Amino acid sequence: MYKHKLSPAAILFAAGLALSASAAAQTTPTFSKDIAPLFNKDCASCHRSGEIAPMSLLTYEQARPWAKSIKARVASGQMPPWQSDDPHGTFLNDRRLSDAEKSLIVRWVDAGAPKGNPKDLPPVPKFPEGWQIGKPDAVFSMDKPYEVPATGVVEYQYFTVPSNFTEDKWIQAIEVRAGARSVVHHILVYAKDPAYKGPRRDSFTVAVPDMSKMQRPAGAGRGPQRPLTPEEQIKRDPGILVGMMAPGTNPMVFKSGTAMKIPAGSLLTFQIHYTVNGKTPVTDQSSVGMIFAKTPPVQEVRDTYFANPTLVLPAGAPDTAIPSAIVFTEDSHITGMVPHTHLRGRTWEDRLVYPDGRTQVILSVPTYDFNWQTLYEFATPLAVPKGTRLETVAHYDNSPNNKSNPDATKEVHWGDQTFEEMQFTALLYTVDKAPSPAAQNASGGGGQ
Repeated sequence: MYKHKLSPAAILFAAGLALSASAAAQTTPTFSKDIAPLFNKDCASCHRSGEIAPMSLLTYEQARPWAKSIKARVASGQMPPWQSDDPHGTFLNDRRLSDAEKSLIVRWVDAGAPKGNPKDLPPVPKFPEGWQIGKPDAVFSMDKPYEVPATGVVEYQYFTVPSNFTEDKWIQAIEVRAGARSVVHHILVYAKDPAYKGPRRDSFTVAVPDMSKMQRPAGAGRGPQRPLTPEEQIKRDPGILVGMMAPGTNPMVFKSGTAMKIPAGSLLTFQIHYTVNGKTPVTDQSSVGMIFAKTPPVQEVRDTYFANPTLVLPAGAPDTAIPSAIVFTEDSHITGMVPHTHLRGRTWEDRLVYPDGRTQVILSVPTYDFNWQTLYEFATPLAVPKGTRLETVAHYDNSPNNKSNPDATKEVHWGDQTFEEMQFTALLYTVDKAPSPAAQNASGGGGQ
């Protein structure tokens, strides 16, 4: 029988193909070995049952149906959500994947999203039921549920809960959770000292806008200024801001040696912005959880805000810049900030102007997304000497080209509702001095 004899070159070529196939098989990413650890590290905090993401990615069976969608959103940078283009390492909570991690996910999907050897699977991460910060030392909830109607406009609602703290508390972590996320636009939680005599004096003055020319209190809508009733005063001035929640915001966890103070006997007030779903009434009962500092802090973290409630967006205008600015009156450090607009906000930039004239852009958001309200936590707190000016500029698109625009034919002013607008910055900072000795009482009971 005639047998074909392969040439040495053909043999080498065939061997090369076999080795290439073997190498390709070895380098094909699998869910069990390559993707699950990545999802656990970067995605599971949101992509699990009960959290903000629409699906869980904790198991292969949960992730596999979404493979093509995951690839598209990871490749485009839509996921994980992160709007700042500042360099990696600027922010402690930067969600962005590295180029190598993105490539790994793309190659996994392109290979058919194989499961791999189940023995390679890492343990499924364990999360405290209902909380990202861990089990809270104290949880406070609205006294009773509130029914959000199916239609109409719901004014801001305020719910007050006693803290029952018998001594001052230093808070290491705080998380605000919506009871019915589908109808909660945002929550701000305030703490009011029983000895309250007026707003806390922040370590800065507002430079823009000129507050002496204000015709109405911030957030009061477009009506003329008038004396507030006692009930309105409580609503307008509920104390110091201690916690916040909006779509995409992460809980506040403070570095060791820093904490936020809530005075003994404080009343906690939930300011909640509800949005109707247009279909059925929904019941909400939101909560806030706190973890206490184990030792007195070296620095007190202050949670506050500044805004420009004088904003005006002309009808149809595609690009309107709205500034605001503050000047620090004490040597301080900025630890985090949240830029906030509504549906017409498009870009955001924060810049420090130091007393010696130097300038530094500290936050650049070229693609602001109303659906992801990010708390940007600086990896290294930013030193702001007394006299430093913090300038922020937001750009708005009130034109028909903005697909999110509720009505391009209307001039837009400051307002609470989503169809109105805001230019608002939540700010976390410390003052360069230790808390007073009288305040160094940081542990013990209280709460409910």
